[in-house]
Amino acid sequence: MDAEGVISNQKVQRKQKSYEVETEHYSEKQKQELEARINNLPVTRTMYRIFTLITLGMVLDGFDVYLAGGVLGQLVQSGWSSLTLNAAFISTTFIGLFIGSVVTGFVGDWKGRQFAYQINLFIFGIASLASFFAPNMTTLIIFRGISGIGLGAEIVTGFALLGEFVPAGSRGKWVGSLSVFANCSAPIATFLGFMIIPTIGWRWMFAIAGVLSIIVWYFRRSLPESPRWYFSQGKFSKAEKIVEIFETEARASGKTAVSHDQHSINQIITKQSRYSELFTKSMIKRTILGCLILAAINTAAYTFVTWVPTLLVGSGITISKSLGYTALMMIGAPVGAFIGRITVDRIGRKWMIVGAFVMTAILGYVYAFQHQPVALMIIGFLMTVCLYILMAVGLSIYVPELFSTRLRMRGNGTAQAVGRLFTIVTPYLVAWLITYQGILSVFISIGVLLAVVAVLTILWGPETKQQILK
Repeated sequence: MDAEGVISNQKVQRKQKSYEVETEHYSEKQKQELEARINNLPVTRTMYRIFTLITLGMVLDGFDVYLAGGVLGQLVQSGWSSLTLNAAFISTTFIGLFIGSVVTGFVGDWKGRQFAYQINLFIFGIASLASFFAPNMTTLIIFRGISGIGLGAEIVTGFALLGEFVPAGSRGKWVGSLSVFANCSAPIATFLGFMIIPTIGWRWMFAIAGVLSIIVWYFRRSLPESPRWYFSQGKFSKAEKIVEIFETEARASGKTAVSHDQHSINQIITKQSRYSELFTKSMIKRTILGCLILAAINTAAYTFVTWVPTLLVGSGITISKSLGYTALMMIGAPVGAFIGRITVDRIGRKWMIVGAFVMTAILGYVYAFQHQPVALMIIGFLMTVCLYILMAVGLSIYVPELFSTRLRMRGNGTAQAVGRLFTIVTPYLVAWLITYQGILSVFISIGVLLAVVAVLTILWGPETKQQILK
């Protein structure tokens, strides 16, 4: 073989090797025993510490997203910004969220969940602190775009990471609890904005988000890596060290070991993956379904939350009353997330999502015909509950479970990115529909989208209740 042929053959071998996992030498029996232990991690102090640190990050993520409403209003009122610049601020945020969702999927599957999680928290923490010192609106918009990258990465990583630690039988309860706390960030941001912005200024909202993010980042340095991810990468000894932390704590507290049945082994795939696998014949339906579920949830939730004051004013209600009604309706957010949390491991993911999609579509259609304040609040509250059941079960739990461990971050990141794209386009479509077709057309269009995704969930969606993550 000539020199060119040797070089070409070496390139092919290197390319093939790059898609293989260099696994450590563990016998098949050792790997099965380790996998069973990973799938039955006991609930110990470390498990609660992981939950607490992830929860704090998710709450700060939500706080940073929702603080924009009060800040932008103050900036316009003071003449520091304009409606056009405010629109650029919002658009830049969503562009950052889109970039963060995509990039963290690749980083999380390549370098690990803990690495990706620390990077994103550091990014939006530093960018928020920098926003405190922004000399003008253009600079603030730039910092907001950088912050958005970290925010987009946080939501992709947080739910998926927690799901890889907790037991399969109670995974819905754990991740649902995380969603409940995360959805409390909206009223927290609203209340702090009411207290802080008129007194000491809008800059301190960014300072609070930045300082708390850096503090959480510091304590999250010791957050253990997902042993499930280590196993999927063939790093069995590192996975075993993480498992031993939980088992040692369990023995010290007098807890008995969990029995390991045959369903606990041969589930986690130890093989390097390529992004293109998300679009293979065996995965394409799950990938499309995940993208559509998040697109439908984001479209319905952000349209309702963003436009409901405008829709109320269009129904003849004053702006002050419309804001009050909206605040009361939003109490349904933590209520819906809590309902999702306590029922998801009993009813299952698939049919809860289908039911919530259908109920949201029906309530939205009925809502469009209401003009009485009491009816508007009651139906709006019920619709908010259904929307946040979808947030808790669909966005937080189900979509990450559609993908195997080696593809989970990229699959979830792709679905989140598609959902973000819809939030960028939707406001313009809603504005056009309201102007030329009327309010009813908005709810009919969203209802059709929800109905279509509900049908596809029935046809394509697997039930993942209490199933071990592959």
